[in-house]
Amino acid sequence: MPIKVLLADDSEIVRRGIRSLLRSQPEIELVGEAADFRQTIRMMNELKPQVVVLDLHMPDRTETSLLDVKSHLNHDSRVLPMSVSNDPETKALAERLGTFPLFDKMELGDKLIPTIMQLVSPKKTGHLAF
Repeated sequence: MPIKVLLADDSEIVRRGIRSLLRSQPEIELVGEAADFRQTIRMMNELKPQVVVLDLHMPDRTETSLLDVKSHLNHDSRVLPMSVSNDPETKALAERLGTFPLFDKMELGDKLIPTIMQLVSPKKTGHLAF
């Protein structure tokens, strides 16, 4: 069974690039794309993805929206937070989600697929090596 991935990013250009990368992998199924947090939460509930690739800096982000994302994760879901910013505030946002370390968008081409595979691996240890 392919790994179900939901992609959430407000930039159509970024989504297009990630979409192309994900669709090139037979072991991954891109089940949906969201352009804001509200849509992300709705799609999480409907599509039940195993991995949510989540841009932390979408326009409708609030403290509540981050907590809503966290509260709508099922026990099999993982969030892969990403951003072009690697500053302390963005790292703190990722930590508030209680997710894996912040993923740098500049490393998408090299690290996105291996990171998704590691997230759903039954042998995961809790933290990823970037």
